[in-house]
This record gives sequence, C-alpha cells and structure tokens, in this order.
Amino acid sequence: MDRNVGGLDRIGRFAIAAALLLAGYRNRERTLGTLAFVAGSDVLATAVIQRCPMNAALGIDTCPGDR
Repeated sequence: MDRNVGGLDRIGRFAIAAALLLAGYRNRERTLGTLAFVAGSDVLATAVIQRCPMNAALGIDTCPGDR
C-alpha cells in the first residue's frame, strides 16, 4: 500500500486527533464523547500509518517526493 499522507496534512491530523481524543475522554459518559474518541482514534491511525482510504479514493497524495 502506497503512502498518501505526509507533510502538513500529517501534522494537522495529529493535532485534530489529539483534540478529538481529549474531547472524547473528557465527555466519555456521553454518546458524543464516545464518537469523538472513536473519530480521534481513526484520524490518529491514518496519521501514524500515513495511509488514508478517503485520500486514495479522491486521488489525493500529500507525501513529498517519489517513492
């Protein structure tokens, strides 16, 4: 599988994931908090593995250089 998440996109995903995970943890007793935590986990996973299925479907590649 080719990487398609890099640069500022990856940094942004880490920041968004941290915000969602924190919001989800703080509101863990509510359904919306649980959904935020799950969404944050997914965004964090795409940042770590540098692969996003939505980017692939849309033909977006933010990784610099040739592989």
